[in-house]
Amino acid sequence: MKATTQTIDPLSGPKALGAFLRAHRERVTPEMVGLPQSARRRTQGLRREELAQISGISTTWYTWIEQGREVSISAATLSRIALALRLQPAERDYLFSLAGIKNPDESAQPRLPDEHLIQSVDQLNCPGYLLDSSWNMLAWNAQTEQLFAGWLDNDPQPNLLHFMFLHPLAQSLLVDWEGRAKRIVAEFRAETSHYAHSDEIRQQVLHLREQSSVFNQWWAQQEVLAREGGERRFVHPSKGAIRYRQQTFIPAGSRELKLVMLIELTDS
Repeated sequence: MKATTQTIDPLSGPKALGAFLRAHRERVTPEMVGLPQSARRRTQGLRREELAQISGISTTWYTWIEQGREVSISAATLSRIALALRLQPAERDYLFSLAGIKNPDESAQPRLPDEHLIQSVDQLNCPGYLLDSSWNMLAWNAQTEQLFAGWLDNDPQPNLLHFMFLHPLAQSLLVDWEGRAKRIVAEFRAETSHYAHSDEIRQQVLHLREQSSVFNQWWAQQEVLAREGGERRFVHPSKGAIRYRQQTFIPAGSRELKLVMLIELTDS
């Protein structure tokens, strides 16, 4: 019996990029991009030369990309191809990840949370809040406002980093403020790599370095740490000592946001 060879679809690299482009090119009809449909047309979807022309690159260059050759592609070129292919946001993100190129959309102004996401935060039975890429507090529930009483109820534009380093309440509310604050600087530095072209984040770091010598010192140390959960301890002025387990989630469809939940721990 003749042995059969199974072709394994690559998950990354130029071959995977080419396969992804070819599959989506075949799904785009001429009418979708304003081209006339021909009765004698044999190609499913767009021809390579048609997609190349719409994307503003040579047919040979696009063919090499689709064939999985090792060629250099700029973010601008890939953006034009994604636009021509009518890719949805998730498909576009996947395209850029296959090419190993930073998606320029990631530096765009973060989208505000929709009303359903805000309602979900309100309905949590524990302190919960939403952060954007600059760690601005976009939404929080009543339990969070009680925990951070004296800050959230008085600050019209609350930001978690500003609270940690510029608000006097932080050092009395958080147990081991120095350890937590130092780690937060390293976590924020790690996250800024995803928004390297964000002027808002750049200005925020400059402001904190000017206003807080402690932040400036720790930022200069170049520490980078992944964001983690774990135990968070507070000494609340009215509730006394409280312990929480922090959980952080990325809401579906809003990867630039973070949903943080603080689940109370008991000694039992």
